[in-house]
Amino acid sequence: MRDAGFDVDRIHGTPSRGDGHPSRAPGPRAVLDLREAVAIIVGIVVGAGIFEAPSLVAGMTGSEGWMLAAWGLGGLVSLIGALCYAELATAFPSAGGDYHFLGRAYGRRVAFLFAWARFSVITTGSIALLAFVFGDYMSQLLPLGRHSAALYAGAAVVVLSGVNLHGIRSGATTQTWLTLFEVGGLMLIIIAGLYLTTGGGASVEMAQRAAEAAPAGAPSLAAFGLAMVFVLLTFGGWNEAAYISAELKDERRNMVKALVLSILAITALYLAVNWAYWRGLGMAGMAQSNAVAADLLKAAFGPAGAMLISAMVAVAALTSINATMIVGSRTNFAVGRDWPSLSRLGGWDETRGTPRVALALQSAAALVLVVIGSSAGGGFKAMVEFTAPVFWIFFLLSGISLFVLRVREPDVPRPFRVPIYPLLPLLFCAMCAYMLWASLSYVSSQELGGFNAAWIGVGVLASGALLLLVLGKPGKAGSEGA
Repeated sequence: MRDAGFDVDRIHGTPSRGDGHPSRAPGPRAVLDLREAVAIIVGIVVGAGIFEAPSLVAGMTGSEGWMLAAWGLGGLVSLIGALCYAELATAFPSAGGDYHFLGRAYGRRVAFLFAWARFSVITTGSIALLAFVFGDYMSQLLPLGRHSAALYAGAAVVVLSGVNLHGIRSGATTQTWLTLFEVGGLMLIIIAGLYLTTGGGASVEMAQRAAEAAPAGAPSLAAFGLAMVFVLLTFGGWNEAAYISAELKDERRNMVKALVLSILAITALYLAVNWAYWRGLGMAGMAQSNAVAADLLKAAFGPAGAMLISAMVAVAALTSINATMIVGSRTNFAVGRDWPSLSRLGGWDETRGTPRVALALQSAAALVLVVIGSSAGGGFKAMVEFTAPVFWIFFLLSGISLFVLRVREPDVPRPFRVPIYPLLPLLFCAMCAYMLWASLSYVSSQELGGFNAAWIGVGVLASGALLLLVLGKPGKAGSEGA
């Protein structure tokens, strides 16, 4: 089916031969099973945030009840969003993910602006920042000298790029093992909380903190709202599942299962981890901590706890880098299929099951950002964070696209439909709109290099618009099918 210039078969790599039968052209194939899809989603979502955000959320909510309610609500909101994406991904499975949905709903020029923002900052910037997180914590375990963090960061990008260039099988297998180690680290935090609760470790002081005071009153609406900003940022990334929809076996059933199982598992882990922080450190201890996981493990296991948390955060960073590489390159591949001047990006290695050129370009750009980050320091981190409004604009548009496509393409088979329509999609869009407002409020109050930080996102979109002028018109539907 074609609409808004998109050819669904072309994106899947199975264009017509001209005799009414599909031919096999290089493109995504269904090779990922449910377990691997869950590993990718969990790996993207569970990053360094769960080791940092809980102390901020504890300080803003003030009591264990409201704190745990915030994390539970974050899981619920994410589940609602996942159900919306499940409808889009099963009705329009594509390696392009959000790019494909946006293109069908608003045209390929709008979709290209999203892809450009994703390539220039959102995905490549995330890979570079995660690489520095890995480098920072590995430097605590095994320092390599003055530029230790940058060396580790560059090595992480190079090695994981090699793993994924070798093929989707090696990338998915690596992701499964990394996710298992990552979840194992979170389980260690839970065990530490249980250990302290039952009188182990620095139990006297910790028990006093845990039972320190009567429950505080309800937080203000503004404080709880700000807490939810950090909670939802920690839950962020589940939407990346849409980028593997064309490579998921039996995607019309497994996509829904992968999203729901991942969100439920992540929510359970986050609730249990925050419970462990609270039981081990108390609300005041959590709120005052600059390294809540390290403080908990140190209380439970002594000085060795600091080494454990460094290893855990390093593994979490590697897990997110690998998963981001897998899904991020799929956007570049889809762009290459739509724009003749970028057709090399649309190449697909049939043997290895990966978009080699798109992946190599993404890795090279991430390495460039690692070099920039090593010289710019905190300014680079701020630059990436200040593009959050751009992300939320397109995330909101993706949510609205569900309504647009139900009207524009009512006859497309939808194996899964969002329950309680239109209420749940409206709630999801409202959440995206709130996060857009919150991120704009934050960015507009910040400066970078003497300029208001809001101009960074404008600059990203403006540069994409200029690039559109250079690229010219997108190709006609089906023109790049072979």
